[in-house]
Amino acid sequence: MARHPRFALPGYTQHIIQRGNNRDVIFVDQEDYGFYRDRLVQACERFGCAVHAYVFMTNHVHLLMTPRTATAISQVMQALGRAYVQYFNYRYRRTGTLWEGRFRASVIDADRYLLTCYRYIESNPVRARMVERPDAYGWSSYACNAHHRVDQLVTPHPLYQNLGNTVDGRCAAYRGLFTDSISPETLTEIRESTNKAWALGNDRFRERIEMLLERQSAPRQRGGDRRSARFRSGGGINRV
Repeated sequence: MARHPRFALPGYTQHIIQRGNNRDVIFVDQEDYGFYRDRLVQACERFGCAVHAYVFMTNHVHLLMTPRTATAISQVMQALGRAYVQYFNYRYRRTGTLWEGRFRASVIDADRYLLTCYRYIESNPVRARMVERPDAYGWSSYACNAHHRVDQLVTPHPLYQNLGNTVDGRCAAYRGLFTDSISPETLTEIRESTNKAWALGNDRFRERIEMLLERQSAPRQRGGDRRSARFRSGGGINRV
């Protein structure tokens, strides 16, 4: 299957996933996490990306990012990927690829999905049963967003800032979002959109993305109502 073009959309938030090759470990110890984080901070400052939420798992990473330019996310991930592979291969005396192909990305309808993606990303260690609560995992943005811990990597999104008029109010409101778990249907939506490089949003949002990029933003519907005249005439099938 041909690769979908990147979502080259400045100002539109994207959910990024990058995995280790064959789901292999990409972080062995705390020094590895710290090196990756520091290089990510540098790359975002250099190329113009704001990171709103993140989690570094043992064999993959999730990032919620808004680029200032059309190429910023690709530039960040390429620079970060090269630097980290060189570091990792030298430190562990290995050769070859570390990443499972290209990073995966989904542009999201911020009004509808932004805070859900925050929760999805920062709850990843809980879903993986590594910890019981998101604040028990050290390599995520939860402590910053929920408890205002200083984190050089994190830039608050305007919709996050709208959670309250004060820092304490925003943090309390944010913690309250984690009271309920994300529904299985929404989990599936987020996973499929990111893994398959689709836009995450309603039909109107996807249509807007298609107009801006002139590329398909969601899977086409197959089949149709076989009783309708339009279907019998051949107009009810979207062929891919």
